[in-house]
Amino acid sequence: MQCHHLSPPNADFAFALYKNINSKTAAGKNIFFSPLGVSTALSMLSTGARGETHKQMFSTLNYNNMNQSFVDDAYTHLFHMLGHSQESQVLNVGNGLALRTNFAPLDSFTANIKEHYSAEIFNVDFQKPQEAAAEINTFIAKKTQDKIKDMVKDLDPATAMVLINYVYFRGQWEKPFDANFTSKAEFTVDENTKVEVDMMKRTGRYDFYLDMDNHTLVILLPYKGNTSMMIVLPDEGKMTEVEDVICKDHIKHWHDSLIRASVDLEMPKFSISGDAALDESLKELGMTDAFGDKADFAGISEEVKLKVSKASHKAVLSVDETGTEAAAATTIEVMPMSMPERLSLNRPFLVFILEHSTKSILFMGKISNPTEV
Repeated sequence: MQCHHLSPPNADFAFALYKNINSKTAAGKNIFFSPLGVSTALSMLSTGARGETHKQMFSTLNYNNMNQSFVDDAYTHLFHMLGHSQESQVLNVGNGLALRTNFAPLDSFTANIKEHYSAEIFNVDFQKPQEAAAEINTFIAKKTQDKIKDMVKDLDPATAMVLINYVYFRGQWEKPFDANFTSKAEFTVDENTKVEVDMMKRTGRYDFYLDMDNHTLVILLPYKGNTSMMIVLPDEGKMTEVEDVICKDHIKHWHDSLIRASVDLEMPKFSISGDAALDESLKELGMTDAFGDKADFAGISEEVKLKVSKASHKAVLSVDETGTEAAAATTIEVMPMSMPERLSLNRPFLVFILEHSTKSILFMGKISNPTEV
């Protein structure tokens, strides 16, 4: 399928971006972002990039073997596929472009990003930075059921446009936890810090894998629909070692090696959001010209010289017993007599939310402290 061509390069970009963000993140802090969201936003912007600027963007995104129209069509297909997996989950991936009042981009650019990236375009007056920020924030809040607010704070009055990408996901577990079994427990953030969490408990049949070579335990928790949460728990003291080498091949290897097993699972309830100011990371990953005076966005405007002033991204994740704000279900599983594997997520772990029909990493991150808001 056409959208599957995006999967390997997007995954490579996801891990490169994770490693870069991780290098800037203090110990004990959570990381959470949507690789798919960031790739989508940059691909949308690249439709207006030309010359070396475009080359750097495609190189950063690992799209070297593709041309722009192929990528555009692949995203059209991807959004079409994601739209079909909405029965029992909410998945909003979208883009917006806030343009300076009196700035008119080329019709070809606006038509292209509306058609292929479902982008919404609106004008704001950057000369009034606070009002402009409020308008952009209202747009994002509406699209994310008020989960993402106040994303944009400081705007430069000289801004010509702000590129917005938002992702909101709320899934419903295929196998819900029973809230009666949730109890207080300790979560070890690091050797000096322990926090109290609401620990959910469930014994059930899960796809599970113990990867001795890579010092990890892996479990797949399916949501209703086409989406699953893959949790990767490094052995104690091995988080950094795992983070240093992890790549898309590990995800594939783990996915292919999973075995259905009885598991005693303990998992904290948490609600986290990740904010990423992507400017520095993208420059370090090779996208330097877009942010500077060498920027060539002649495909957006031939008259006004443009550069990207800011790339921001925010993602939200809530995990609780049912997986949705209001849902109740009872499931009974027949368990084999063997002793279940025990998996307690009581120390930092990595999390991936995978959408299977498009083979996309919707979200990824590290839960270092489930109590950190």
